Amino acid sequence: MSALNVGVIREDKLPVDARTPLTPDQIAFLKEQYPNINVKVQSSSVRCFGDEEYKKLRIDVVEDLSDCDVLFGVKEVPIDLLLPEKAYFFFSHTIKKQPSNQRLLKSILDKKITLIDYETLTNENGLRIIAFGRWAGIVGAYNALWTFGKKYNLFNLKRAHECKDYEELVNELKKVDLPPVKIVLTGNGRVAKGALEILNKIELKRVEPIPFIFQIFDQPVYTQIDVDVYTHRKDGEKFNFEHFFAHPDMYAGNFWPFAKKADILISAAFWDPRSPRLFELEQVKDPAFNIRTIADITCDIDGSIPTTRKATTIQEPVFDVDIKSLKELPAFSDKDNLSEMAVDNLPSELPRDASFDFGKQLIENVLPSLFGQAPEDVLERATIAKSGHLTERYAYLESYASGKE
Repeated sequence: MSALNVGVIREDKLPVDARTPLTPDQIAFLKEQYPNINVKVQSSSVRCFGDEEYKKLRIDVVEDLSDCDVLFGVKEVPIDLLLPEKAYFFFSHTIKKQPSNQRLLKSILDKKITLIDYETLTNENGLRIIAFGRWAGIVGAYNALWTFGKKYNLFNLKRAHECKDYEELVNELKKVDLPPVKIVLTGNGRVAKGALEILNKIELKRVEPIPFIFQIFDQPVYTQIDVDVYTHRKDGEKFNFEHFFAHPDMYAGNFWPFAKKADILISAAFWDPRSPRLFELEQVKDPAFNIRTIADITCDIDGSIPTTRKATTIQEPVFDVDIKSLKELPAFSDKDNLSEMAVDNLPSELPRDASFDFGKQLIENVLPSLFGQAPEDVLERATIAKSGHLTERYAYLESYASGKE
């Protein structure tokens, strides 16, 4: 194959994100495996791997990446920094027609950029092949415990981003001493499995959904529920996963029994805007609504968790909601408030661990297709835009991209 110039861009979106799609060692490995690949890294003062760590491995660290053919980042690229007619890999957060990124997609089309979104990279069975989900789940569940401990002055954990690595974070969990609370975890994918790692590290007792609702326990417990438990078909027919994913609008919510019993909610399930929310905002006012701590790992604004009306930051991860007025208040201002953590870049709290895992997936599952060592249909399925047009698979974004909806 002819020489390919690859660039790793700096994360310039605010709030800053310390992750990188490829670590220094991984780039050094790529240069050995693919002699025709030239890799440059854009200089950054915030990246979890410093410029010197790349330079020590004879990797070019530069400011200008305009001579690169393919550019890899993590979060959305600021519109004014997009280079025309390049190929970009990053999380664009556009496939659900997110209002905040409509202008981004329009600019990508205007600049005739090829956009390949990590979220849309799948295998032939439609399963994602690269994600930060595990780390979102790990940090999200840790933050749920941190929030609960802080709210009720029970224990004082380090913030996740203050931990050197995953090992130190796990060591911090020795401080956790929960009263007999009930925790409900939604989802069964990468994010939920990451959250389970943390709940299992503190040796919480796992119970099935029905006992969770109807029994009283003298120790802290958790239950894990998927969409087949917290929704049901409106027509009364038996739940079917394939039918649900094809027709989520034909289902109604069934979460209320859990909302009345759980103290902590960890939301780790993918949410389709056509499907029901876990609960409605007005239900928070109901005296039976028992949840007082929410970790919304999914962080869909005005999505499955209606109190998630904004994303929070690593620096200020929590806000309160008055359960009577539904007004937003400062974090931990009253124990009876609902306290919610909704950080939208959770893996960035353990950036070195998360970046290593992500880069490993990128090298194993994606780059062989880019470098001509595997079928290209993996990339074709994930390409949202090319040469100024949306691809056929993503043509449904046309009105959104043009600003007509």
